[in-house]
Amino acid sequence: MNFLTIGHRGVMGVEPENTLRSFVAAQEAGLDAIELDLHLSKDGALVVMHDTEVDRTTDGTGPIAEKTLAELRALDAGGGERVPVFEEVLAAVRTPLQAEIKDVAAARALAEVMRERDLVDRVEVSSFHDEAVAEMARLVPGVRTALIASRYGADIVDRAVDAGARTVCLNIRRLTLEVVEYARKADLRIIGWVVNTQEHLRLVHALRLDGATTDYPEIKRPAAARRES
Repeated sequence: MNFLTIGHRGVMGVEPENTLRSFVAAQEAGLDAIELDLHLSKDGALVVMHDTEVDRTTDGTGPIAEKTLAELRALDAGGGERVPVFEEVLAAVRTPLQAEIKDVAAARALAEVMRERDLVDRVEVSSFHDEAVAEMARLVPGVRTALIASRYGADIVDRAVDAGARTVCLNIRRLTLEVVEYARKADLRIIGWVVNTQEHLRLVHALRLDGATTDYPEIKRPAAARRES
């Protein structure tokens, strides 16, 4: 498989994260995939936002789980953007998606949408939580899943295999050759995150990873092109 450059929450380094504007910008920049985050609203909508609370990324306050979709829609998610739901992202961009789920409840809601819309080939599902990954694999046969980790050792490979994940998404600042080699023996793909500097990009290529998640679309451009611009 070719090396993938994945837009982190769209292109959050230049546009409001997890908004339709950010996702469209990622697609227009030619990124290979777009990463986004999913939570459930009080009334069960698959809301695209990273944090459990709305405080950091909107002009509102409080937990997502305590707000209805209508209440979330009333918030400004940055630059006049509104908090999108997953189905809107599907309609707004054609680029493949990597959807991060936060818990088993979100996994079940996403699984229903994926089955209804036949999204197995278009959407990879990721999570920090082993049980959410395993639940998704159980509910959607053939789905591509990824286990994410920030602080980890070689045990992350065993956890991914046990959860049925095909990929590990790993904090580039903690990645070692030992972990990479162990993951390869288990036939796992490896994505590094968050890759925002040339130093980290060189490390990604030196370790022969399968891809990188980045906040900035220019990471995808060849070094020669960056020097000329």
